[in-house]
Amino acid sequence: MPSQPLRQIPVDATRPDRVTITAAVAELRAGRLLIIPTDTVYGIAADPRVPGALERIYAAKQRDRDKPVPFLAADLDAIKAYGAAIDPIGERLAAAFWPGPLTLILPCGAGTEGFRVPAHAVTLALLRAAGGLLRVTSANISGARDALTADDAIAALGNHCAAALDAGPSPGGVPSTVIRIDNGAISIIREGVISGNSLRKAAGHAS
Repeated sequence: MPSQPLRQIPVDATRPDRVTITAAVAELRAGRLLIIPTDTVYGIAADPRVPGALERIYAAKQRDRDKPVPFLAADLDAIKAYGAAIDPIGERLAAAFWPGPLTLILPCGAGTEGFRVPAHAVTLALLRAAGGLLRVTSANISGARDALTADDAIAALGNHCAAALDAGPSPGGVPSTVIRIDNGAISIIREGVISGNSLRKAAGHAS
């Protein structure tokens, strides 16, 4: 739990200021959690390079440890640099839907990881300043309703976070579609904004 009360920081949704982003990155690098806006719903973010930070997300959300926390990424290059492998179908889907509400589960090391490039200026600015990748999941108690505003997220998880970047209501309001690609076939793990038919068309599959 943060030693100081949570700070709710207003930020322009389209033109975030550098001072705010730099201060937010400093909190993450110190191992603290942040509430951040995204194009889907509000999220809770941790720096994956800081020991213990990911565990703080699990504790805050009361999330099962066998349920992975995905990455938000600044771009596809950051995902590849982390060691994720993406096949031609994944490349086509990334080109069609990123930045946007699609999470791809990709081979990474000995296992898999979920990755998404968000379509939100604040989130992208934070990701770029933080080195390209952050662990981010929805800012709610696991199983509870999604947070569509900073106030919603603070009510759910504020006691566990150092600050909340408040960019107004989430423009999407619906979680991302989560998919895995197995031997050229698209498997939908969680239905979200993007339909299966749209995915198949973008992948070059018959509808």
